[in-house]
Amino acid sequence: MVVGLPEIKEDRQVCEGCVLGKQSREAFPREAISRASTPLELIHSDICGPMQTVTKAGNRFFLTFIDDCTRMCWVYFLRHKSEALCVFKKFKATVELQSGYKLKQSRSDRGGEYTSVEFERFCDNAGIERQLTTSYTPQQNGVAERKNRTIVEMAKCLLLEKKIPLDFWAEAVNTSVYILNRCPTKALSKKTPFEAYGGRKPGIKHLKVFGSLCYAHVPKQQRQNLDLASKRCIFLGYGSCEKGYRLYNIETEKVIISRDVIFSENECWDWNTKKETIV
Repeated sequence: MVVGLPEIKEDRQVCEGCVLGKQSREAFPREAISRASTPLELIHSDICGPMQTVTKAGNRFFLTFIDDCTRMCWVYFLRHKSEALCVFKKFKATVELQSGYKLKQSRSDRGGEYTSVEFERFCDNAGIERQLTTSYTPQQNGVAERKNRTIVEMAKCLLLEKKIPLDFWAEAVNTSVYILNRCPTKALSKKTPFEAYGGRKPGIKHLKVFGSLCYAHVPKQQRQNLDLASKRCIFLGYGSCEKGYRLYNIETEKVIISRDVIFSENECWDWNTKKETIV
C-alpha cells in the first residue's frame, strides 16, 4: 500500500493518450453465438494456396466449402483464384439438387475472388446473403480457416508417412477431406458430418492406408492368356463418381479407378530406387 494517493473518481471520458498508445484488439469469442439449424443455411468458404508444388493437373490452390449446420466439407482444386466463381456456381447447383435445401448465406474473407463484381451480381440474383470478414480479421471466418489448417496438416502427414512426392498433394487433400467427413467432431453430438448431412451412417470398412502399394486386377478383356492378371499401383484415394479406388499405375504413370484391388498396406514405393520398401 502507499500513502498520499489522491481520491480517484470514476471518469467515463476516453483518454486519448491511452487509446493512441495502448489500444488492443477486442477479444474474439471462443464459440459462435449461434449456429445454423438446417443444411446450406450458412456456408463457410476459403481458398488455400498457392502451393509451392504444382499438381500433375496444373493446380496450385484448393477451395473448401463447409456447411455450418452439419460441418460437411467439399473441396475443389484450382489453377487460378479467378476460377472461384465458376466453382461456386457448380457447388451451389450440386448441393442444392442433392439435399433439397437452398443455399442462403455465404461467409468468406475479403479476397478479390469473393468481392468481384461478377461474384456479387451472381449472389444478388440468386438471393444469397454474403457475409464478408472485416479486413485483417480472419478469425471471423474461423470455421473455414481452421478446417483448411487441419486439411493441410493431415495431407502433409499422409504424404510424409509413405514418402509420396509433393506433386500428389491434391490427392492427399482430397483423401483428408473424405476421411474427415466420416470422423466424429466436437461440433456435432455423436454424429459425423456425413451422417448429419446425408442422414445415414458412413461405412468405413473400405478405408485403406494412403500411399500403400497395391495390385489392381486387369480385366480379361484387356489381357491375353499369358499376360499378368494384375498391375502394381499406389493407392491415392477414393473415387468421387465411381465406387472404386484411385490408383497410380507405376508403369503407365497414370491415375486409374479400380474396385478389384489387393492392398499391401505395410509396403510403399521407393520413388528413387523404383522398388517397393517396408514401412
